[in-house]
Amino acid sequence: MTAAQTLVAGANEEAQYLEDLIRHGHLLPSGEPGIYGRGVVFEHVRTSLDALITRVCAPDHPETPRFPPVIPKRTLEKAGYLTSFPQLCGVVYSFCGNDASAIEIAERAERGDDWSRHLSPTGVTLVPAACYPCYPAVALRGPLPKGGITLDLGGCYVFRNEPSQDPARLQMFHQREMVRIGPPDEVHSWRETWIRRARGIFETTGLDATIAPASDPFFGRKGKLLANNQREQGLKFEALIQIASERPTAVSSFNLHHEHFGSAFGIQQHDGTVAHSSCVGFGLERITLALFRTHGIDVRDWPGQVRRQLFPEDTPPGE
Repeated sequence: MTAAQTLVAGANEEAQYLEDLIRHGHLLPSGEPGIYGRGVVFEHVRTSLDALITRVCAPDHPETPRFPPVIPKRTLEKAGYLTSFPQLCGVVYSFCGNDASAIEIAERAERGDDWSRHLSPTGVTLVPAACYPCYPAVALRGPLPKGGITLDLGGCYVFRNEPSQDPARLQMFHQREMVRIGPPDEVHSWRETWIRRARGIFETTGLDATIAPASDPFFGRKGKLLANNQREQGLKFEALIQIASERPTAVSSFNLHHEHFGSAFGIQQHDGTVAHSSCVGFGLERITLALFRTHGIDVRDWPGQVRRQLFPEDTPPGE
């Protein structure tokens, strides 16, 4: 099979899987690629997966702050997100015109014309990764306690401007993220613990996941050096599962930041040195889609062990 034929076959497979998901009411189309509502059964599986991760996370005794799905643009800039992912960023725009502009925007919308020129950027962006709001918040608390802190940020909505017909590549999805901030050796050990925990989660839910070194998509010549450095130092690993596309999809990531966020936001350890950090993220919709893809579109057909792991105290959806 040629490369072109492989791409066509992959696109057909994605389209077929998306059609199956919609036909069974798991995804509810909005008319915009990558933006879907979720059916009752899909949401039950997703929230059950979220609860499973909570049980696995319990030994860490994490703090559980919650943040809204928007952050100041300055936070995104300080975090360095635009160095790696400017194409995914979503800035919030809003109307700030006069009465005449308000009338014109309504008339344009009624005619189906472009009305966006009457909007201006606000001071906030949509959150692209659940960990970003926590760093300035932690910095405001002053020096960390001895040993640092662990945060469970929950499974909040994040946005990435990446429209696609691949059902596993959504523009708005839930990212379950945990963060460790503190001494470098403890941060590194925590990241390694979560790689082992993630393997356990995938094994007990019957998913064939490969955890491999990865790098962010930096841009330009300097970006290639940064990406190579990231791989060589083992700063980023991803869990990859074959869902619908030709290549495996990253469903989870395990990242060491060293002093990056500590320096950017002024987070200090108890002794005044810059704190190190690590984050672990799970794409809840992607893993849910992998479960349907692996075990079947009807939850009632799933293996008993998988159902017991995900639904330990209630009747699985659809029964």
